[in-house]
Amino acid sequence: MSTTRRHFIKQSAKASAAVYAAAFGFSAKSYANIIGANDRVRVGVVGFSDRHRSSHLPCFLNHYKELNFDLVAVSDIWKKRREEGAAIWKEKMGHDIVACRNNEEMYDKKLVDAVFIGTADFQHALHAIEAVKAGCDAYVEKPFAETMEDNRAALKVIKASNRIIQIGSQRRSGSNYHAANDFIRSGKFGPITMVELTWNVNQPGRWRRPALLAQLKQEDTDWNRFLMNRPKDDFDVRKYLEYRLFWPYSSGLPGQWMSHQIDTVHWFSGLAHPRSVVANGGIYMWKDGRKNWDTITAVFDYGPANDLSSGFQVTFGSRMHNGDEKPAEIYYSNGGELNLNTNMVSSRGGLTKRFADEMKMQPNLLPDQTLSVVEPVIASANTGGDKLTSNHVRNWMESIRSRKQPNAPVEAGYNHSIATIMTNAAARTGAKVTFDEKTQEVMANGKIFKY
Repeated sequence: MSTTRRHFIKQSAKASAAVYAAAFGFSAKSYANIIGANDRVRVGVVGFSDRHRSSHLPCFLNHYKELNFDLVAVSDIWKKRREEGAAIWKEKMGHDIVACRNNEEMYDKKLVDAVFIGTADFQHALHAIEAVKAGCDAYVEKPFAETMEDNRAALKVIKASNRIIQIGSQRRSGSNYHAANDFIRSGKFGPITMVELTWNVNQPGRWRRPALLAQLKQEDTDWNRFLMNRPKDDFDVRKYLEYRLFWPYSSGLPGQWMSHQIDTVHWFSGLAHPRSVVANGGIYMWKDGRKNWDTITAVFDYGPANDLSSGFQVTFGSRMHNGDEKPAEIYYSNGGELNLNTNMVSSRGGLTKRFADEMKMQPNLLPDQTLSVVEPVIASANTGGDKLTSNHVRNWMESIRSRKQPNAPVEAGYNHSIATIMTNAAARTGAKVTFDEKTQEVMANGKIFKY
């Protein structure tokens, strides 16, 4: 069909629709908000991973009918997951799903308008670049990037486009986190003086895939495509399926868990990244061949780069050999604390009258109160059907419709990646790591940190 004829038919349809709308009492504005079949957003899957299956899939199903979205294609370089993903989505959507051997095939066929990206940690930023260059919006899992080279490249491409990119930092769609942000930014909390972040589990099988290892054969996948821009390496089934345990495919604890929590620090404080980071830890318990630590403690200094007399400290501690997976985020001020586990603001630890009087100062005690309209914090990275993540996926879908920025735009991913890369650099070099604003590079021992 010629472009001219397409345009004529489209305009005729719009004119007919306008007459129909007027006949039934719709205003032009209200009718414009009614989504028609011709406006359906076609979504593809980049990586039919555990994260996609347990998180993106159920959350998309919560909203796709109302917002007139459709899932039409699955791209995965592993034959098993590609076929499995197409079959599962076919059952859910009630129509055939196109199974693509790789992203290039999916984009070349012009199948999709938007994609879920749930691939290996080191691939997220690179796959986001591919999506944007193909003209697609994207929901991109965290960590956004594991190297500054990838981080800068993705930011540049995305900012030069008009694509809607939602980083998978679902706390940004939680009403309790919005309430905390509003309270801190209102000035009622006072200056942040310290933040304690912890995330502990006791799970020897976390990030392990023993049942799958024997099922993956090199001839059924594309190892070179998996490696992307990482150093050439021999095929390794564990690095492919258990990548979270192996650098440079993942930074492990910082990228997987800390990226969520440090993002709230950036959000609430308005600061983009730490001034410096130190870290230590090791593989103390799970000596199963992994290279990424099972225990880490990192200490951050935050504040204006040009004013070292002000700021605050952040600590992040994580262990995989003792814990109940109830990640804690506690913000402290001189007047008390804001606890995102209990969703309470309290005077606990605030400056009492007794000690204020000693120095002829006024006591400083926050009023005890609950953060309004709270929702439970769901900790596990594989329980994405929760309301928090569902809200986040919906926000992305609504942003695709409105073309307004989502709750977690690309800058959120860029900034949390700076923090996680700095942490990884500190852990691997033992140095006090800083960030060069001019070059946008992570510096360790006076040198640019490279993997």
